[in-house]
Amino acid sequence: MKSTETEKVTKLKKHRDAPLSTPTDLSSGATLEISGSLNAVLADVYALYLKTKNFHWHMSGTHFRDYHLMMDEQALQLFAMTDPLAERIRKVGGQTLRSIGHIARTQRVLDNDADYVTPQDMLSELADDNRTLVAHLREAHDLCNAQKDIASASLIEVWIDETEQRCWFLFEATRTR
Repeated sequence: MKSTETEKVTKLKKHRDAPLSTPTDLSSGATLEISGSLNAVLADVYALYLKTKNFHWHMSGTHFRDYHLMMDEQALQLFAMTDPLAERIRKVGGQTLRSIGHIARTQRVLDNDADYVTPQDMLSELADDNRTLVAHLREAHDLCNAQKDIASASLIEVWIDETEQRCWFLFEATRTR
């Protein structure tokens, strides 16, 4: 092989064997902060998605159909956030969650493994969890704004609105009058 061909092969091999890193104009500190914040949100979204599906599957009572369908819609909305969140983390040069265990170590939304949860308790717990998610989304938004990551902030704004809507629906479903 010629010298230039050897150099190309060596360069390609180094690129292929290098750890995942996406070029970005953000500082390495900003990449770490943003990806850490977004990974925590991603873990929360996965945890809330699974909890919402769990309650969807185990719903009972007189309003079964309405609550069952509402939770299915909300779960789909949550799941739709996961890929854009993970891809955003990669776009800013970060690493995403890698496993269920990684999610479990990172999530701040608590699981509910109870054998039985009343419909009202399900709705209340999901409302609380969605309010917590809104707070975490606002924190991530503030961080992204501070680091001038406008694209992440823009996505988060939509997710805040969607999460607030879930909070509203869950609140209204738990009202007694």
